Amino acid sequence: MNNSVDYHAWQSGSIPIAGVRYRYATKLGAFAHGAVDPAQLLLAQYARVSAGDVVVQLNCGSGLYGAVAATTGHASRVLLTDRNVVSFGAAVRTLEANDVNAASVYLGHGTRTVPSGTRADVVAIRIPHEKLALLQLLADAWTALRVGGRCVIAGATNEGAKSAARLLELLFGACQVLASESGFRVVSAVKQRDVATALEEFANPLLGHDVFNRVETIARGMPLTLFTRPGVFSWEHLDEATEILAEQMIVESGADVLDLGCGSGALGVVAARLSGTGRITMVDADSEAVRSAERSATAAGLPNVQAVTSDIANAVRDDRFDVVVSNPPFHVGKATALNVPLQFMRDAFNVLRPGGRLLLVANRTLPYEAALTDLFGNMRTVHDGQRFKVLSATRP
Repeated sequence: MNNSVDYHAWQSGSIPIAGVRYRYATKLGAFAHGAVDPAQLLLAQYARVSAGDVVVQLNCGSGLYGAVAATTGHASRVLLTDRNVVSFGAAVRTLEANDVNAASVYLGHGTRTVPSGTRADVVAIRIPHEKLALLQLLADAWTALRVGGRCVIAGATNEGAKSAARLLELLFGACQVLASESGFRVVSAVKQRDVATALEEFANPLLGHDVFNRVETIARGMPLTLFTRPGVFSWEHLDEATEILAEQMIVESGADVLDLGCGSGALGVVAARLSGTGRITMVDADSEAVRSAERSATAAGLPNVQAVTSDIANAVRDDRFDVVVSNPPFHVGKATALNVPLQFMRDAFNVLRPGGRLLLVANRTLPYEAALTDLFGNMRTVHDGQRFKVLSATRP
């Protein structure tokens, strides 16, 4: 696992679009790091904007499309949203790098955090992987668009771009493929009426911004109620790896605990029950995960728990903990990115008190042992199962 690049350092790149060179921000852990996301590039090239348009982009990634819409497109107002805090930071920096002033970036899924009453001429969507999360974005686009406005979506064929186009057509009517390049496509449709046809696909109550999926499960022999949102990791059930870590983790009475990459908050809730009076902090890069974890902790009646949106432990880097528990991701999009779990280990080391302990669960085949030993000077395997292992390391 590469140890040579500072994970938290931002980098920049540039790319020509419509005769203008645009700069974009990126970093390790960002979607499509090291390249321009082809779907965002298609939006920037083909999702045309007229002078004076109000433009909204959902799932905005690096913010490249927003910069193009505001400058080459001469949009009067650009509003970008993304649920991921790394993408949010990238979009802010991309707009600044291109001297864009008539644009704002909002952390959140869809239009939930966009000023109410916003009416758009164009809504652009980078297709997410989760179908229900996509339905939410399409429903938000319909509500935000004026009649005659256009919804433009882009993504890869192996990410469900064709299925997404069918959903776009069901909601908006006839749609047009604007371009198809290297396994990616961009598709457009016009909002032709005020009232959407009642469609079964768009009738799911979870499309509402403040509706949560309720998961009743058992963790460490105790009943556990989780509240989740579409697109949050393992949002429909308690995943096996988290269940194993909940069973194996050691949390003393009164311990301060960090749940690093908390998802819907299962480990944080279990840790709070074990700690009792200790301070429990849950962090995740996905703002919808943080909302879910907050709701899960509140439902469990745990006042000593807080949830914070954070790029790994960046938001709590000045805090110190007795225990860090984590089920770190090792994918960014569909790509394996082992520099992300390596940074989870580094960040855990940095926020642990001397004598503090990291407990980490991982797929059995992932090569984490050497990295943990190099970083902490010690490592032991707490659990070695057929599919998952739990590793522990103590800060000297």
